[in-house]
Amino acid sequence: MKMEEHLSDSTIMNSPPCTRALRLGWLICNCLLLIGCASKQVVVEGKFPTPLMDPMPITVGVIYPKAFAEHEFFDEAKGRSETDWLVKTGEAQVEFWDKVFHGMFAEVVHIRDWQTVQTRGGDIDGVIIPAISKLEYTIPTHTNVKIYEIWMRYDFRLVDISAIHRQEDGALTVKPDDWIAKWSVTAYGKTPTAFLQTDEEAVNLAAVVALRDAGANFITTFGKTDSRFTNDDLDLESDIGQWLDVVIKDNSLDDSIPPEETKASKLPVSSGTRGTSATQNSAGNLQRGEAEDPVSASTIADEHLP
Repeated sequence: MKMEEHLSDSTIMNSPPCTRALRLGWLICNCLLLIGCASKQVVVEGKFPTPLMDPMPITVGVIYPKAFAEHEFFDEAKGRSETDWLVKTGEAQVEFWDKVFHGMFAEVVHIRDWQTVQTRGGDIDGVIIPAISKLEYTIPTHTNVKIYEIWMRYDFRLVDISAIHRQEDGALTVKPDDWIAKWSVTAYGKTPTAFLQTDEEAVNLAAVVALRDAGANFITTFGKTDSRFTNDDLDLESDIGQWLDVVIKDNSLDDSIPPEETKASKLPVSSGTRGTSATQNSAGNLQRGEAEDPVSASTIADEHLP
């Protein structure tokens, strides 16, 4: 009974008026602080149509590094009136770029382990490795106007299949100097309307618009190396157009050769690559005419694929 009286006396309602006012003020301040520093989270989702175009007659491998497939960005509130933001784009990135690549190329092969390199290596003309190098966004000046803007910069690498190596732990790696081409694509997205219900919807829509812009830029500039394309949107360091011409020509020749002869003679196109060879001898490299035991548990280590 004494315990109950003691607990009852400690409540705000049974305190003196001045104490009650102080405690109520303290609670209100804490509530306002929590509201001001509340966090918001967005998992980007959208509908991404397959590009309407004639696919290039080539087979492309794709590696999505972990940092790309699980991409997210966090922006910490700078003051009590601002909000923490966590925006996850990884799943949408993979879904979107899968649609782009399948629309652009005759066949797309996802490379997730060494076994795929062994079994499909002879069919793959080149491997694309995307990365997100920069992302920025702006919030509306007025809280009742839900228009957000997002900028993204992608760095792409095109490598020969022989540039992919296997580490002792089964992880797939690519040396920094092993590439056919490297280039960047920028994207911009803006919420198209100010009358969405929530800030989360506005951010999601801005991200979807940015993804579509990135895809359009990638499609319209891929393979074009004219000087007018050498800018922030496409910093080519090798001639993708020349590589495409060689690959398509070789593939057309293969179509005219009997299957038995084609299988015995076809090698991956590696002209233009730096530091790569189709007959490298170092451990873990793709060896023509040699077979390695497939590693079913192999994973692509992100630290090896920046």
